[in-house]
Amino acid sequence: MVSGSSPIEPGPPMLLSGQKGLRIPFFILLLRKSIRLFLTMLLIPTVVFFVLRIIPGDPALVVAGFDAPPEVVENLRVKLGTNRPPLVQYEEWILSVAQLEFGTSLISNEPVLKLILERFPLTLSLAVTGMLCALLIAIPLGVMSAVRRWTLWDYWGMVFSQIGISLPSFWLGIILLLLFAVKYPLFPLFGGDSLWHLVLPSVALGINRGAVLLRLVRTAMIEELGKEYIITARSKGLPELVVRYRHALRNALLPVLTIAGIQFGYLLGGAIILEQVFSLPGLGRLILSAVFQRDFPVIQGGTLFIAAVFSLVNFLVDLLYSLVNPRIRVS
Repeated sequence: MVSGSSPIEPGPPMLLSGQKGLRIPFFILLLRKSIRLFLTMLLIPTVVFFVLRIIPGDPALVVAGFDAPPEVVENLRVKLGTNRPPLVQYEEWILSVAQLEFGTSLISNEPVLKLILERFPLTLSLAVTGMLCALLIAIPLGVMSAVRRWTLWDYWGMVFSQIGISLPSFWLGIILLLLFAVKYPLFPLFGGDSLWHLVLPSVALGINRGAVLLRLVRTAMIEELGKEYIITARSKGLPELVVRYRHALRNALLPVLTIAGIQFGYLLGGAIILEQVFSLPGLGRLILSAVFQRDFPVIQGGTLFIAAVFSLVNFLVDLLYSLVNPRIRVS
């Protein structure tokens, strides 16, 4: 290290050309995003309400079957509330959603919200473990590809990324089941009683999402390694590991944070098919079973719940990103 030098820490964020030095207070940003979240939460039940009534036609006829007696269909219309004018139905639906009342299942006669809350923890656990698996894949391989650019490591990482993006998670889950639960019984075949049951579905989810994040980590890391503060740090004699992982990687992970939050929302939706493949009693399997059984209230409530959770996750990621990267609050 050069005599008298000190470790280089990234300085305060620089303003882009043409930007003014006025930074939006965080509470104003919070207020703006909260208003947007409120409007989104109002729009979601509206979309769910009209789409599920326009696409299938008469919900009561779809649920009861097209060969059902007219009196059965009419009784079902009364139970679902579709015998009233659409605007009245919509008003009742919005009020019930505001009170967290999603109706009663036509199959089990249990409250829909109760069924959702019983199944959601397993789906959330699967999404969290899948995201952890994706990050464990993306960050090391992405950094290695960026540091050893245009070498065998880089080419291998890009090939893995391309293959991971191309393979559907449910197909990969079936292959993992056949290999590590049937041919080599290292993991349980079905069920969701312990974290051990989540290993194979988490890997199936993580490989696909990790392949997407790997490219982002590589690109962000290459961009950071070419910046002036990295060149200055190297000229002052800082160890290469410190330059790469303490300075470059820390800043490169900022855009990864936003994309990872969005990917986490997709993991909640992607778990629907995988829960069926691995027979996991989660929210996704509940919704899929409701589709097969024509349980209209469960379909409606489950779809609304997943969409609301996805929007809430994006809201929290936006807030977190504005805290760790104050440059986006410069007006």
